[in-house]
Amino acid sequence: MPLIPDIVNMESPLTQLSHALDAACHLDPASPHFMRHVRAALTKLSVEPGLLSAAQRQSSVDGYTRHLLFADPLGRYAVAALVWRAGQMSPVHGHHTWCAYTVVEGTLTETLFSWDADAHRAVETRQHERACGAVSVVGAGRGAIHRLGNASAGRTAVSIHVYGVTGAQIATHVNDLLQAA
Repeated sequence: MPLIPDIVNMESPLTQLSHALDAACHLDPASPHFMRHVRAALTKLSVEPGLLSAAQRQSSVDGYTRHLLFADPLGRYAVAALVWRAGQMSPVHGHHTWCAYTVVEGTLTETLFSWDADAHRAVETRQHERACGAVSVVGAGRGAIHRLGNASAGRTAVSIHVYGVTGAQIATHVNDLLQAA
């Protein structure tokens, strides 16, 4: 009996991600169904070997580096690779839009905060490691305040982030920068 080869999806991992995000965007971004769709798409992406080119993995001594990988032509989302050298971290922030990320190389440390409305400050609540394959999806607002960083000694970390903004807004309309106590 002849063997019939499995049909292999020839689309790039980023194209597959964009198709999954397109399908999710038909749902309300505040709904649990939307969050599950985005989480599933990023979980699948996190195990893709050779996902990024050498240029998309370049870092800077000045801080973590953002590389725009894909911007939805309808302006519903943008996908970026963030490259973190050892010791680099984001500021403490909430989000003006929904966002999601997966760690594709190394380990990030995520510090979570709660919002103290009386003091107008974020208060640290806990910290945990986000190893390769970890996925996080959150809605807009101050209910998911955090800081991400690479606490490793000498090892680069890379994460893929999806934001509910246009590609042109990725650096300006995502983070709600906050003071920490």
